[in-house]
Amino acid sequence: MAVAEATHPVQAAAPPAHRDANVLRWLAAHTASLVGDSVYFVALGWFAQRAAGPAEVGLVMAAGALPRAVLMLGGGVLADRLDPRRVLLGSDAVRCLLILSVAAAIALTTPALWLLVAVALVFGAVDALFVPAVGALPPRITGPDQLARVTGMRSLSMRLGQIAGPPIGGLAMGLGGPAAAFGVAGLLFALSLPLLLSLRVRPLEAPPTDTPAADAPPTGAPSAAAPSRPGTARADLLDGLRYLRRHRLIGRLVAVCAVCELGLAGTLSVGLVLLNAERGWGPSGFGWIVACFGAGATAGAALLAVVGRLPRAGLTMTGALFVAGTGAAATALVPSLWTTAALAALVGVCAGVVSGLGGALVQTTTDPAFLGRVTSVVTVATLGLAPLGYPLVGAGIGAWGAAPVFVACGGLCCLGAAVALASEPVRRAELPGRQKSDDRTAR
Repeated sequence: MAVAEATHPVQAAAPPAHRDANVLRWLAAHTASLVGDSVYFVALGWFAQRAAGPAEVGLVMAAGALPRAVLMLGGGVLADRLDPRRVLLGSDAVRCLLILSVAAAIALTTPALWLLVAVALVFGAVDALFVPAVGALPPRITGPDQLARVTGMRSLSMRLGQIAGPPIGGLAMGLGGPAAAFGVAGLLFALSLPLLLSLRVRPLEAPPTDTPAADAPPTGAPSAAAPSRPGTARADLLDGLRYLRRHRLIGRLVAVCAVCELGLAGTLSVGLVLLNAERGWGPSGFGWIVACFGAGATAGAALLAVVGRLPRAGLTMTGALFVAGTGAAATALVPSLWTTAALAALVGVCAGVVSGLGGALVQTTTDPAFLGRVTSVVTVATLGLAPLGYPLVGAGIGAWGAAPVFVACGGLCCLGAAVALASEPVRRAELPGRQKSDDRTAR
């Protein structure tokens, strides 16, 4: 054993993610893209409203969702077959050229509605490539013990994009109109390109196989330890779906997150709007509730980014799901605005913790050769399914009021938590600890 260790030295541990210049370049590029996304959506909605009417605004804003949902699984296959950094570079370059072209067209003429719909469709298709590639890249730029921290940092980056993008877009429109807002979005996409080009990408490493969460890949499927064999994209997609179905942890996590997202997403979007109207708190009241939820979610994401690892990750995530479901149900049962805002903050903290821990468990237990496909399935199962509950929540509140609908949605989230608690792989799931260097082995 000693001879083997001397012949094959252990790789030194990666530096902490928050001090790793490689990770920070990736984070800066990702943040620039996210802020650009937010500025783009603000500019698109505003210009569609000016160029057409309310119904057309909905058409333009929804146009990008269809190709994103349809092509997301294919984007996951592409991220695993190719270098995900190249996929990110290509998608950001296409978005940059597309949005800058729109800015030039708006500055020179008034585009027809069909052009805005076409831009939204192309942007959605590119997003279907961008999202899986973002999920597949972290294992190639840092060590396995830093993936949980990187997930927390990425969650903070997403919150920053949601917070900073709309004001930047509004300021640009106020100074130079929609053309300036689209131009700013395009420049933000351009900013990410040199940062992505400077990334150092490391070879893939297989995930640990001594934990109950890890399973061998399906027979004939590629793994991180061996180059993938040539095959069709359809075969790669089926391999990825089989891998996810047979994995003892990831398949259960996807199912739990999908159920909880169905319960919470409608409550926290359509439900809060209608609850606020039912209580008569006005725009300022709604603003306070949303701000408290956002602050809580940011705090939950920051917790994982700061500490890097939470013990008993599966049980911690399950407990946070129970608290989130209970808090969501109680939101419509309390009469005070400030109590509702406090509950929204509590649900936000739990949502941030669940999102961070769930993402970290997926990152650390998935064979990196399948990570693009797994990310695409997780995205479709959560963000793709969640809007299906919006009309049901709206119709339910219109028929029975907010209280029973909020209780039912909170109960659905608690049901997902109960499924997680009943699953041994989820209960026993742990995040990897800090790796040790090989100094003692060398001595």
